[in-house]
Amino acid sequence: MIRATKIIATLGPASEKPEVLRDMIRAGVDVVRMNFSHGTVVDHKAR
Repeated sequence: MIRATKIIATLGPASEKPEVLRDMIRAGVDVVRMNFSHGTVVDHKAR
């Protein structure tokens, strides 16, 4: 059965390690977003 609900996660300092992102995807995250209200473009590119 296909899920109608999608799980969206925001990347940030607590989730910047590749292992954490991998675990989030394995847990069922469908979409990952970056919040540009906090930090600069340079900060986000570094991730």
